[in-house]
Amino acid sequence: RQPLSPCVTGERLCSTEEATAGSGTYTRHGFIFSSLAGCLERRNEDSELPVVSVVRDSESQLLPNVGAVVTCKVCSINSRFAKVHILYVGSTPLKSTFRGTIRREDIRATEKDKVEVYKSFRPSDIVLAKVISLGDAQSNYLLSTAENELGVVVARSEAGVQMVPISWCEMQCPRTHTKEFRKVARVQPQFLQT
Repeated sequence: RQPLSPCVTGERLCSTEEATAGSGTYTRHGFIFSSLAGCLERRNEDSELPVVSVVRDSESQLLPNVGAVVTCKVCSINSRFAKVHILYVGSTPLKSTFRGTIRREDIRATEKDKVEVYKSFRPSDIVLAKVISLGDAQSNYLLSTAENELGVVVARSEAGVQMVPISWCEMQCPRTHTKEFRKVARVQPQFLQT
């Protein structure tokens, strides 16, 4: 590793012949540019070319990577996907929110063709999901809730009360006893926030 040097958003870092673009960068016209303000980092990995990344200062350099389990809040839903804001990576809160999308086919592992987004999530639900691809500026992070441990962890009923999971696909309001459909997460203890 070489010492870090500061760089600004949009700064041209080097040509794609000199290095490979890492996190916090993008390529255009044969050059690698910084996609955020931070410090330039060059790492020599197994490939011939070093990997150039831009990291924010140490406390906020956390980015959702592929395979990371993230906690997110549902903003909007339609028949094809749910739009979310990513709030935590693992148990670490993010300084700035990232946008994500959970597509209909990534909600459940089985019977994907029968999944209905509105029976899985509602706006303002808190969801545990896994990052499956980093997407780009238009499509955001692609997330999946296809594992049993992933899905809705906190949801409020129409009465405004936090609901209790009663099965893998339903939650119930403790006040009104109304049941609502959700893709419920079977939460692992390490993801429970105290």
